[in-house]
Amino acid sequence: MKMDLIDPEFPKTLERFGAGSAFECFNCGSCVAVCPLVSGHFPRKMIRYAQLGATEKILRDAKDLWKCLHCGLCSRTCPRGADPGELILSLRRFTLDHWKRWPNV
Repeated sequence: MKMDLIDPEFPKTLERFGAGSAFECFNCGSCVAVCPLVSGHFPRKMIRYAQLGATEKILRDAKDLWKCLHCGLCSRTCPRGADPGELILSLRRFTLDHWKRWPNV
């Protein structure tokens, strides 16, 4: 069984794609409570993957990123002022860049 690797530098990498304050998230679940697409703990799961640098999991579940309507409810209700919606957009950009560079991976 293959173990997924984590990249502790991923938050810095993701800054190139526009991620900012979303790393202030402490996984309280407010975003999940208001998200009209709540399924499988979206967006909380992707936020946690990003914080951990679990890039293989992000890429494996990347189709979930395109479910986001970017309605802003998650960002408006975040008690820490994180911007989960912007993090989701940054993860989309990261994913597209990865597939552009490594189309067969």
